[in-house]
Amino acid sequence: MRTLEEKLGYTFKNKNLLLGALYHSSYANEHRGGGIESNERLEFLGDAVLGLVSADFLYKEHRDLPEGDLTRIRAALVCEESLYEVAQSLGLGDHLKLGKGEELGGGRTRPSILADATESVFAAVYLDGGMESARSLIHRVLLEKEKEEAVEKRRRDYKTALQELVQSRGEQDLRYELLSASGPDHDKTFTCCVVLDERTMPGGIGHSKKEAEQSAARAALEILEKESISGE
Repeated sequence: MRTLEEKLGYTFKNKNLLLGALYHSSYANEHRGGGIESNERLEFLGDAVLGLVSADFLYKEHRDLPEGDLTRIRAALVCEESLYEVAQSLGLGDHLKLGKGEELGGGRTRPSILADATESVFAAVYLDGGMESARSLIHRVLLEKEKEEAVEKRRRDYKTALQELVQSRGEQDLRYELLSASGPDHDKTFTCCVVLDERTMPGGIGHSKKEAEQSAARAALEILEKESISGE
């Protein structure tokens, strides 16, 4: 717990709040009667806290932008991929409490579980230290300038950009292959990859084939753009 608190930059007065943010529903279900509650209620609250903090931040940072643009930027800032990245930076996966089945199914690295846990932690900080403590954490791990620049990259249509790059290089066969689909029907994770002629690029993940293909296209673009710069 101390390691996680150090990464959060926040020390809990009530350690049980932080612990509660790490209880996945699968773990709570396996320990019924033990007074353990899943982090779903905290996730609900954390989503609201995150929504308010991010809206307030964007409203003050971008005084010239209309409501539609603010809404789109906020959606990109607080999307699952962004929250998943925060969870990875905090090492949340190492601290999650999962049921045996979820553990064996790779739940510790599943983007949706980690994103939900991130919101739960935001709520735990809010309940323990108030809105300013939650605001400080959210600003530090999610809303700084570098994240806004990352959002602009995330909003790109990577498949179109990749198609245009491949066409500019001449005749190459570009296709997407589905590598795997795992998880329950309501929370599937898809893995796709880009294949250029006979070259298979690194895979990308998402909660739909379309999202996974966009992620794979992004990975392929980064590799091809680096190769263009280095002259490979």
